[in-house]
Amino acid sequence: MNIWCQWPDLKVPQGWTLHSKPLGTLSQSELSALDVYVPPYMSGAKGSQYIEKMPNLKVVQLLMAGFDDALGFMRDGQTLCNARSVHDYSTAELAITFMLSHYRKFADLRVDQNQSTWNHYRVGSLAEKRIGIIGAGSIANTLKSLLSQFPVEIELYGRSERAGVYSLASLAERAPQLDVLVLLVPLTPETRGLIGAKELSSLKDGALLINVARGPVVDSAALIAELARERIYAALDVTDPEPLPSDSPLWQMKNCTITPHTGGDSTAFEPRARKLIFEQLERFSRGDELINIIDWKSQ
Repeated sequence: MNIWCQWPDLKVPQGWTLHSKPLGTLSQSELSALDVYVPPYMSGAKGSQYIEKMPNLKVVQLLMAGFDDALGFMRDGQTLCNARSVHDYSTAELAITFMLSHYRKFADLRVDQNQSTWNHYRVGSLAEKRIGIIGAGSIANTLKSLLSQFPVEIELYGRSERAGVYSLASLAERAPQLDVLVLLVPLTPETRGLIGAKELSSLKDGALLINVARGPVVDSAALIAELARERIYAALDVTDPEPLPSDSPLWQMKNCTITPHTGGDSTAFEPRARKLIFEQLERFSRGDELINIIDWKSQ
């Protein structure tokens, strides 16, 4: 059995052959031999397009929680798996960092430090805030667990109401009471443009919007317009488009913090990803059901 992965030293179970030569240098016979393909991390649609050149491919194992880039290339008989759990803590950590940095005014204090200015003033606190999290998957629940160590109120929002989860339909009514709104949903036709002008305008004055999901979950034009009013704040690890063009107004907005899609790409990523791949290959060898299977036909 054959697998392609970007890591030439990846540990694979007995009976597996690892291929890691650059994808563009693989012959058609080498591509045809692959049973499992792990698209390069952060390669997007460019990495997923090779799926079409692998006629005998059985499993696509993504290194990201998001799976939208692979959907258009999948074929009948193939299984798509994402990296659920691999990025949980890294992404949750970034969301919390955004919150703490915002309330403790790290950006403003850094300006003072750069100017050698001792400028004491009272800053904000995450304590006693109400935080809404759109998404109820593993990252969202990890974030909720970590935030539970703070004296905050946490609300999860999902497609439908269930125990411990509010429905998205109730967001408009509840948004004016939220201090922070975190986006943690995959990009699907249903979530594209989920946060638009109506949703942004319903946020309370001074609210912080954090997007660690996918850029197109937020209507970029509506976000720029709302931020221009200097009524709310945003912290974006993802944007639409991505990379964010240098002429985007978002770069210059003092109420917007931008990081270049680093949410899951921490030192915790690779060890956890390697462990997941090895486990999947062992499952495949035994004929057991894989984990993190995405029902790609229904997306």
